Amino acid sequence: MMPERLQASSGIRRPAGSHWAAKVGWVAGLGWLIGLGAGGQSAEPPLEASRSTFESQVRPFLADYCTGCHGEDKKRGELDLEIFGNQPGLTRYREIWEKVRAALDGWEMPPEGKRQPTDAARRGMVQWIDAELEKVDATTPPNPGRVTARRLNRNEYRNTVKDLLGVDYDAHAAFPNDESGYGFDNIGDVLSLPPMLLEKYMAAAEEIAQRVIVSEDPALKRVRRIPAARFTTPSDAVSTVEEETWGFFREGEIVTEFEFAARGPYRLRLRGYGDQAGPELPRMSVRLDGKEILARPIRAQAEKPETFEIPIEVEAGKHRLGVAYLNNFNSDGDRNLYLSSFEVLGPLDVAPEEYPEWHRRILPKRPSAGHELAYAKEVLEPLVARAYRRPAREGEVAKLVKLVEGVLRDGGRFEEGIQLALQAILVSPYFLYRWEVDPERLAAGTGRDLNGFELASRLSYFLWSSMPDDTLFELAKRGELSKSDVREAQVRRMLKDPKSVALVRNFGGQWLQIRNLDQAEPDATLFPRWDMALREAMRHETELFLEAMLREDRKITDLVDADFTFVNARLAEHYGIAGVEGDDFRRVTLPPESGRGGVLTMGSVLTITSVPTRTAPVLRGKWILEQILGTPPPPPPPNVPPIEEGAEASKTATFRQRLELHRSKAECMSCHQKMDPLGFALENFDAIGAWRTQDGPHPIDNAAELPGGRKFQGATGLKSVLRRHPDFPKALASKLLTYALGRGLEASDRRAVQRLVEGLAKNGFKFSALLLGVVESEPFLRRQPEPAKHEQHASLHP
Repeated sequence: MMPERLQASSGIRRPAGSHWAAKVGWVAGLGWLIGLGAGGQSAEPPLEASRSTFESQVRPFLADYCTGCHGEDKKRGELDLEIFGNQPGLTRYREIWEKVRAALDGWEMPPEGKRQPTDAARRGMVQWIDAELEKVDATTPPNPGRVTARRLNRNEYRNTVKDLLGVDYDAHAAFPNDESGYGFDNIGDVLSLPPMLLEKYMAAAEEIAQRVIVSEDPALKRVRRIPAARFTTPSDAVSTVEEETWGFFREGEIVTEFEFAARGPYRLRLRGYGDQAGPELPRMSVRLDGKEILARPIRAQAEKPETFEIPIEVEAGKHRLGVAYLNNFNSDGDRNLYLSSFEVLGPLDVAPEEYPEWHRRILPKRPSAGHELAYAKEVLEPLVARAYRRPAREGEVAKLVKLVEGVLRDGGRFEEGIQLALQAILVSPYFLYRWEVDPERLAAGTGRDLNGFELASRLSYFLWSSMPDDTLFELAKRGELSKSDVREAQVRRMLKDPKSVALVRNFGGQWLQIRNLDQAEPDATLFPRWDMALREAMRHETELFLEAMLREDRKITDLVDADFTFVNARLAEHYGIAGVEGDDFRRVTLPPESGRGGVLTMGSVLTITSVPTRTAPVLRGKWILEQILGTPPPPPPPNVPPIEEGAEASKTATFRQRLELHRSKAECMSCHQKMDPLGFALENFDAIGAWRTQDGPHPIDNAAELPGGRKFQGATGLKSVLRRHPDFPKALASKLLTYALGRGLEASDRRAVQRLVEGLAKNGFKFSALLLGVVESEPFLRRQPEPAKHEQHASLHP
């Protein structure tokens, strides 16, 4: 179980369940009573809490340890800590204070070789900043933030089209990669719509509409061609001139018997032409059971034969079909008739089940003559509501009905009109974007509650990466989603649905960066066991593990340290796990001595944090800081020489020894002392995650020491540190909230993140507590209105 919240690197335990805003006096008193002292020697005398002011305590600390490098005269890293003057300005300069806090708490500053404060002084400074920022948060009106209208990314587009229309459209193959921001590809600010992508959306809409709505009558596909050889004639004046063409050179008739499968309407489709001569055109007679059903002249000639259809109604069984030539002429020219094909179409009665399922859902029947437009409105209104994820507006449906009307006016079929309307829906910004339109009466700067349909979309795209289902739509319509207990019930229902695997793949895959496995190319000479099967097994292991976390509602600490995983024979062999056979994955219990357990020791993570020829402790440490602790290091300084590489270098020193020589440079030390120990602890795992005890000729050294003197050994020790680290739940909460909102977090979200962490602690750090906390957070349930008129994009609507 995770202990009570610890201040990072401080060793001081905060009171369980306390709210910082109510404990400002306690923090300030404790922080300053332990004293602000000069590092390395004796501490300065303790100071009374009443004197712990910015002017008398904080400014002297900054002057002693910080402003020599970060002041008005020298602004290293573009940071001036003399800008405050006589007041801390925690609201105005919040970002600067958070940088100071992070640098002190992470032992990045002051750098090695510079005068250091005592541990007590450093802790006191961190606590003062925390307390003052909490005080600012407690007195600042809540600001839920503003989410930009978000374009559906490729995953969301594919899932939405599938849930809306039943078509599994491969958006990854059809559309370019989505841009990412803050680590995720569902961030509204970066999901642009360039002209090329709009063209691809239009092409996709046309293809999807054609796959959903059948425009051609299915009965017309029931065609039986009667071969020329099936016909007989009593006259030698009629004969076949080609394999499938009958020539009538004098009056005469050809006949055949044809068995009709069922009673009903059919069509006879004939194709023919004539030799023109004399004052009349050749006349043809078509007969059914000896009765003439059509007599007509044939204008077409051999270069361009004529096709015509004859509707008939017959009983089931055999019927006599005949074709006769009526008006021969052979004076001053020769008039003849030719029949090149004879087909029977039908029966033309179409049962509903002959249409595809999703066609039937949208068009359960065909409209009666004269009622096409009324029926179009009837079927398009609910389709628009689902596609736009809110009730349809009268004008929106009317415009779509106009499209259907235009198709009918041009002689097209009703289904073709619905196809065109569906295309328009699929390229509408109200389908392609998730809109949260603010009421005009809402004053600028005033937050508002989301309505039920907006909440339904936030829930469904957060947990399913897709549109709301019928249950969410119905609850939104009734206004039930405004109730906390209803939202909780829906979250638990949605997590049980198979569609929640989207949260595993889209949030988990990007948070852990295992999507980068596709780009991993370990050196085939050094790592001959690497292949596509191993790559996919690694990916599947991580996804199954994350799914178990979700389905079993496990503690979030299991993410970094668990006693189980999922393997098939290929991955088990790679990990050295005996007794696993076959390609199917199974759950296995990991013995404590395995060194494995949790995402840190999975092949997927270990491979993406390596380079093709070796492990990369720096990359692994950086990955832990960024993804697990949420404290990314700054970019490296320019012109830093590379670490010595190659076979010769490895003979004389381990990579760790060469890295330690590299990081001894002053400009590298502050960041490397945070990253490298985390990566060194994982050195028993090679560049593709296999266990090892040697690095070439050298034994593995997996001992590590963090700034501040915290020591640990290997992956087991690292996991012990991380599962108790207070920044881990905060980082995970921040990343999940970012993903859920589709925007980067701002200073105003600090309070929401803090409450998520407190909620986790109160609920045993269960994964469901974090998900429910996100859904119940102020930024998720409310929004700040747009500064501009909300209808500014209305002209984009078709």
